[in-house]
Amino acid sequence: MKQHIELRNHPVELHKFRMRLTISAGFVLVLFLLLYARFYFLQVVQQEHYHTLAEANRISIAPLVPYRGLISDRNGRILAQNYSAYTLEIVPSKIQDLETTLNELAAIIEITPTDRQRFKKLLKESKRFKSLPIRHRLTEIEIATFAANRYRFPGIEIKAQVYRQYPEKEMVSHVVGYISRINDKDLEQLESNGELHNYRGSHHIGKIGIEQSYEKQLHGITGFEEVETDAAGRSIRVLSRTPPTPGNNLILTLDLGLQEVAEMAFGDRRGALVALDPNNGEVLSFVSKPGYDNNLFIGGIDQENWSLLNNSIDRPLNNRALRGVYPPGSTFKPFMALAALELGKRTAEYSMSDPGYFSLPGVSRRYRDWKPGGHGRVDLHKSLVVSCDTYYYSLANDLGIDNIHNFISQFGLGRKTGIDIEGEVSGLLPSSAWKMKQHKQKWYAGDTISVSIGQGYNLTTPLQLAFATMIIANDGKAYLPHLVKQIQNSQTGEIEDVPAKLLYSLDLKPKNLAAVKSALVDVTRPGGTAAKAGANADYTFAGKTGTSQVVGIKQGERYNEKLINERHRDHAMFIAYAPAENPMIALAILVENTGTGGSTA
Repeated sequence: MKQHIELRNHPVELHKFRMRLTISAGFVLVLFLLLYARFYFLQVVQQEHYHTLAEANRISIAPLVPYRGLISDRNGRILAQNYSAYTLEIVPSKIQDLETTLNELAAIIEITPTDRQRFKKLLKESKRFKSLPIRHRLTEIEIATFAANRYRFPGIEIKAQVYRQYPEKEMVSHVVGYISRINDKDLEQLESNGELHNYRGSHHIGKIGIEQSYEKQLHGITGFEEVETDAAGRSIRVLSRTPPTPGNNLILTLDLGLQEVAEMAFGDRRGALVALDPNNGEVLSFVSKPGYDNNLFIGGIDQENWSLLNNSIDRPLNNRALRGVYPPGSTFKPFMALAALELGKRTAEYSMSDPGYFSLPGVSRRYRDWKPGGHGRVDLHKSLVVSCDTYYYSLANDLGIDNIHNFISQFGLGRKTGIDIEGEVSGLLPSSAWKMKQHKQKWYAGDTISVSIGQGYNLTTPLQLAFATMIIANDGKAYLPHLVKQIQNSQTGEIEDVPAKLLYSLDLKPKNLAAVKSALVDVTRPGGTAAKAGANADYTFAGKTGTSQVVGIKQGERYNEKLINERHRDHAMFIAYAPAENPMIALAILVENTGTGGSTA
């Protein structure tokens, strides 16, 4: 038997083994070094970050919604206030079958079809909200009933809410406006303005009126609570609290007593009234009829009430004082008279014969005066007292449209006044350039004739007319109309006045102003078109009536109110200021479809 001979090279194999062992050990060491580095990075470098995350799991931040500031009139009467109540809210993302859940919920708590409609409307508009209300202002019995059945309804909870209330409802709805549910559009706006953080936990925001324009003042500053929670998310204790700062209170320039008088005078008529203090631009009364109950919008208006308001032929949602545009009619004539005197086209002494019509040279058409047969001999004073159309037809032809536009625009007609609520429209004071741009047509002399008596292309708002009247009343001073008189700091109680802002002063000759103002006083005396209004007054006041044409009448025909549909009848207008010697109030009134200004407005 042959002996086996071992051919292995032990030194080489031992060297290879040692090399593999060294490499493996090095690899393991590198792994440990990487693991150590990762531990170091997580526990030392990132310690603060992960500590914060851990604390966030243990601590929840709950926003504390501030109380909204109050709104009152100049005498302290409350126009907007707050009260607390409980709301039943649903988190749609936590509910699989929403309709079934609503049916089961309705078996223990009353949920009306209106509640469902409002909820579904909010669901469409507010998909980013965590929770949406299904019932507002729960009773104590309803709260107890739901608490006993809480386990059956995951995703539904009772929340304490602060509600807004408007005690005067329709009377000041167009001034105060309302708050309503924050929607996606509001969220985008807040985010773009960098204000979204201050609305955490808030569900409502000002939509129109003072509530919208002074949102920053009224909303306040959101507070926060740090609450320690257990693994199940239940609150254990409050660690710290930053209280919310309530919104500031607003004291308006409105006099609610005066507002009530105006509302009663209107009755069921449609129209608007704006009264200003000519010494500072404060809005004393601001009426738009009909109004609406702004409380309906707070929780999201239901479809039934929305349809009633939105589809009403009376258009209660339309702010007539701010956005309604109407031909100014003969209330335009005082400004035409001032233009005539200031531009040297007429003197106060100049007079003309009024046969009851005016014709342009070389044109057969007759522009008729409102009084058949005319007013006889008419000077500037009489032209205003009896509201002679013929005088102004002739004057307009001599002035020309661009002189009329350039002079009268100084009184604020045809442009926004800048009042401190949003939504104001400009109206229209036409010019030749405007017509060419808008209609691609040149201006004709006949167009000027219509403009001279406040018709044709002329359109103005009641607010603009009140503003223009204020400028005459205070001898050319134009103050910014404003609705907020004072702002009260919610923390200190300190009251800050909102100063009057003089926009500009017109350089009007005192003699010319006196001539026009004297005539406006006589408008309210025997023989004037507003004699009925001035008959029993205990003080002297100035005014000018106007009739705003709604539909045109054919050449040669006379206006007959009885033959015209009520909605097509003329509007009645009136501008005035008082006392005439030292004006404390200047106003403009519009009453829709009620005939002449002297008989109604």
